[in-house]
Amino acid sequence: MSHANARLAPAGRLIMIQRIQSGRAVAHVAAEMGVSRTTAWRWWRRFRGAGVAGLQDRSSVAHAHPRRTGPCVETRVRIMRHLTRRGPVFIGARLGMHASVVGRVLRRHQAPLLRELDPVTGTVIEASRRSANRYEHAHPGSLVHVDVKKLGRIPDGGGWRTHGRSEKVRGRGIGYDYVHVAIDDHSRLAYIEIHDDERGPTCAGFVARVIGFYASLGVSVERVITDNAFAYRRSSAFRSALSSRGIKQKFIRPHCPWTNGKVERLNRTLAIEWAYSRSWASNSDRTAALRSWLDYYNLDRTHLGIGGKTPIDRINNGRGQYT
Repeated sequence: MSHANARLAPAGRLIMIQRIQSGRAVAHVAAEMGVSRTTAWRWWRRFRGAGVAGLQDRSSVAHAHPRRTGPCVETRVRIMRHLTRRGPVFIGARLGMHASVVGRVLRRHQAPLLRELDPVTGTVIEASRRSANRYEHAHPGSLVHVDVKKLGRIPDGGGWRTHGRSEKVRGRGIGYDYVHVAIDDHSRLAYIEIHDDERGPTCAGFVARVIGFYASLGVSVERVITDNAFAYRRSSAFRSALSSRGIKQKFIRPHCPWTNGKVERLNRTLAIEWAYSRSWASNSDRTAALRSWLDYYNLDRTHLGIGGKTPIDRINNGRGQYT
């Protein structure tokens, strides 16, 4: 940006106007000031219309936007964001719009980022982390994130999401589903099982099947990272399941869940797109729907974190046979 006394800054424009006001030809003054006649006439007209204030810089924003997205379409984008709590790629595919257009609409209306929202209620929450550093391992299997997501079971006939909060809904005391989740750091390929608990032997059996799942795709697991839950930190069965296969076990730093951020993000995604995506008639209905959603997640759902590709695309450059 030029300084205030530059040739055609406001001070220089005033000098040019004063010379024109003295009766001299606009073309001669323009030559003296080193500008074109068109420029000199422009500032002379602005001065005559608005006085000295007309010599100030104006915003470069266009007065009209004939190609701007229409208000009705923008409203549809905002409604879709509110109902689904999904990103521009998903909303754009549903509405037949480009993801970048959806992103501009959301920014224009100051829609909060998804990471700032509660995944269930959609209300804005405050969350922060100590470090903004992000990482990604260079090849599949280099690091696998493992965690457990706890979900309340649904009584037969539907829970409070179907009938509202009422004494007629007898969901108390029926327990929880423990959703054991694993995701590959590089490819984002996921493996999920539902169990009745999160004890050491259960976690050990799950991680053994995780290793077998990735091995079936030609991927050798080298490291597994978990939080500091008792089953991961203290269970000899879990440690043995990894050490017997030559796999290194890693733990996140205490009180830093973002260290295991990829699986935490998967937990939020499966909560929004599967567990709380609709009102289920029973717990078995929700459980049965997990497989089809997981296939969609691994085979068809694109991920912005890996350049808009699907997880299977990153397994052996798409040559892995997913079963």
